[in-house]
Amino acid sequence: MVKIAGLASNRGRNLLHIADRTPGGATLSIVLTNEDGAPIIEGASERGIPTEVVTRKEGESRSSHEQRILETLEGYDFDIVCLDGYMRVLTDEFIDNAPTTLNIHPSLLPAFPGMDAHEQVLESGVRMTGCTVHVVTEQVDAGPIVTQEAVPVYEDDDTASLKNRVLYEAEFTAYPRAVRWFAEDRLTVDHAAETVEIDGDTGGEFPQRRLVSDDLDSTLRYGENPHQDAAVYADAACQEASVVSAPQLNEGAKALSYNNYNDADGALNLIKEFDEPAAAVIKHTNPAGCATADSLAAAYDKALRTDPKSAFGGVVALNSECDAETAEQIVESFKEVVVAPGYTEAAVDVLTEKNNLRVLEVGELGEHSERLTEKPIVGGRLVQERDLASPSVEDLEVVTERDPTDAELEAMLFAWKTLKHVKSNGIVFATGTETVGLGVGQVSRVDAVELADKKSERDAEGKTADGAVMGSDAFFPFPDGIEAAAEAGIEAVIQPGGSVNDEDVIEAADEHGMAMVFTGMRCFRHD
Repeated sequence: MVKIAGLASNRGRNLLHIADRTPGGATLSIVLTNEDGAPIIEGASERGIPTEVVTRKEGESRSSHEQRILETLEGYDFDIVCLDGYMRVLTDEFIDNAPTTLNIHPSLLPAFPGMDAHEQVLESGVRMTGCTVHVVTEQVDAGPIVTQEAVPVYEDDDTASLKNRVLYEAEFTAYPRAVRWFAEDRLTVDHAAETVEIDGDTGGEFPQRRLVSDDLDSTLRYGENPHQDAAVYADAACQEASVVSAPQLNEGAKALSYNNYNDADGALNLIKEFDEPAAAVIKHTNPAGCATADSLAAAYDKALRTDPKSAFGGVVALNSECDAETAEQIVESFKEVVVAPGYTEAAVDVLTEKNNLRVLEVGELGEHSERLTEKPIVGGRLVQERDLASPSVEDLEVVTERDPTDAELEAMLFAWKTLKHVKSNGIVFATGTETVGLGVGQVSRVDAVELADKKSERDAEGKTADGAVMGSDAFFPFPDGIEAAAEAGIEAVIQPGGSVNDEDVIEAADEHGMAMVFTGMRCFRHD
């Protein structure tokens, strides 16, 4: 375990933050200050960290003072020295006789060295600043750089606001990172050459560090609920069709809400799955219906009839230019948003007659350019590869006595593409290339099957689960899901497979004359 000797002259908030975080398992074995009554003494003592005060005597030389500091530190076990607001320039006496010593400076060195970095930043008019963790050398604020972290400078910043943001948004990130690298034995310092090497510091698909820079697009009326403030930020580098950058054709309509953006994004991602004319209706980020057909109007009709009741107040997404016929169908019931690559003039005339219907034009859908998705969580964010996988017929493993028909295979692949956008546990019933019933967001798989059956029987117009296929986003842990599907009239199943009870599940499918295929992959969607 790496141990730290921390030196500070005042509050030492970075040292206390490191003590609380223990990056890489590193701990502070001693906190030393050169100022009587320095606030860090109390903070360290509250954390059970030993403290020492070594003030400089009147007329004492700097090297003599540092020799006494080194003598004091000899009573403690430590591997690295971390300075934090230590208001003395170290001499050779300390640097040559102490282990590697790190310091944090509140600017992006080599710009703005010295004690008044924030004032220099504001006077210079730069729009970006941050902090630098560097190795201490004989030259002030000039040692080899270990890591840096950037923060923006805003027009209304003053010294206090800038100092606060640099501390909390930059220093509290960069200093623990540098300590963690040292604790993980990834940081190599060549003191003679004054260079630093970091093992494994790469910029691959999941880089060691990420800087997210988005610009405020607009503030929203409220968030998911009226008591929550919200805003939308835009990534100017995004090349893929998105609802964030889409112009709203009916300018007089109210702006999109937080939930509108979320649902519209989910709807757009779903219809990007298909090359044929496709339509989807989304409610609370889940599909209420989805279909492809020879024409856009037919696709929308099939999607809507899956669950017209739930489609009320939903978001419609289309993957090709919206024509007047499709627009006429859309406005027959209340919808919040329509998203499409483009619209005919006649379609715009129809859609904009509805005052509260927002019409978004996202432009040509094109290729997927965004490879990763992320979800902020308290204390960080989850980042993963986007689920762009779509199995083909050749990828499917038939595991039952009966092979699926060509029509069933077509329905299976359609169901799987739709299923990727259904909250787990998710079940999709489909016939041809249209949904029949969906069971979304359930805590057990058999519940999801039963819900899909209920929705298909109660809410679908002119559709039935009899003879349909079923898609499941994960394996069936027990045969009960197959039994429930058989009761609903399902005749074929597509699922990942991989359960310890696969044999029992396959046996149940065989007993009911079902065809079943395994994809070998699941498509969970948890948010």
